[in-house]
Amino acid sequence: MRVAVVGATGMVGEIMLQVLAERNFPVTELIPVASEKSVGKEIEWKGKTYKVVGLQTAVDMKPEIALFSAGGETSLEWAPKFAAAGTTVIDNSSAWRMDATKKLVVPEINASVLTKEDKIIANPNCSTIQMVMALAPLHTKYDIKRIVVSTYQSITGTGVKAVRQLENEYAGIQDEMAYKYPIHRNAIPQCDSFEANGYTKEEMKLVRETQKILNDNTIAVTATAIRIPVVGGHSEAVNIQFENDFDVNEVRQILHNTPGVTVQDNLDTFTYPMPIYAQGKDDVFVGRIRRDESQPNTINMWIVADNLRKGAATNTIQIAEYLVANKLV
Repeated sequence: MRVAVVGATGMVGEIMLQVLAERNFPVTELIPVASEKSVGKEIEWKGKTYKVVGLQTAVDMKPEIALFSAGGETSLEWAPKFAAAGTTVIDNSSAWRMDATKKLVVPEINASVLTKEDKIIANPNCSTIQMVMALAPLHTKYDIKRIVVSTYQSITGTGVKAVRQLENEYAGIQDEMAYKYPIHRNAIPQCDSFEANGYTKEEMKLVRETQKILNDNTIAVTATAIRIPVVGGHSEAVNIQFENDFDVNEVRQILHNTPGVTVQDNLDTFTYPMPIYAQGKDDVFVGRIRRDESQPNTINMWIVADNLRKGAATNTIQIAEYLVANKLV
């Protein structure tokens, strides 16, 4: 099982390597891949040293699986080259997510759609993954009609440049900025670029990807995505209107019984999800579960997850685990 990690020196790539080791993924040969400027660099993994190689070298090595986290342009150009060489690509960028010929997968929800023929598999957006993890079992039970979501997103979703900007601003240092504005002591109501309809790409990902993963284009979704000076994970205030009525305690029980979801919802002990506690964990944390008293069949909840783990690296590796377990690679 030769595994290439494309973007191995980036933020998500580093977490991918960490998660591969933690979960004892059956790697016989690791192939760390990065852009030309990183080729030749050495990385440590499981007590061994590996040299970073370029993309063409990695394609020629014909790995069984390539885990991509190197941006959309790299994915569009190189994922088909790996696929043509017989490699199964699991891609973290937005490049293939809405391609009708590609599967968009959260393993706990829809891994069963995967076949041996799927050579490029899309990993959903981080903010979408954590939301659908909580909503999928509730959609099965009560039938979701409409979702209103506001996200409070970690700067790690932007990347290492954003983390540096925040650290510099803490320290009062003027340097290169990832955002148009200061992020320290601020909230920026723009994640990604704007589309023609006035929504950002991030907001529209929450709309389109949710419908695709839940396989239901009738679900109405509207989103506002906000960048905040936090590093541990993304938080989401989600309002869900169902076709059918529900019991709040039953909702808690369904979520409690959902693999990969942890309910943190005890008002007596002030227990609710927060990114500071989600950081470094693979579960999606759900709390502040309460009926919306302003309209029927509607509930509010607060959903938090580490965007670099379940929102990216862990989900990617869980897809790879499913492929291996089901002999699809």
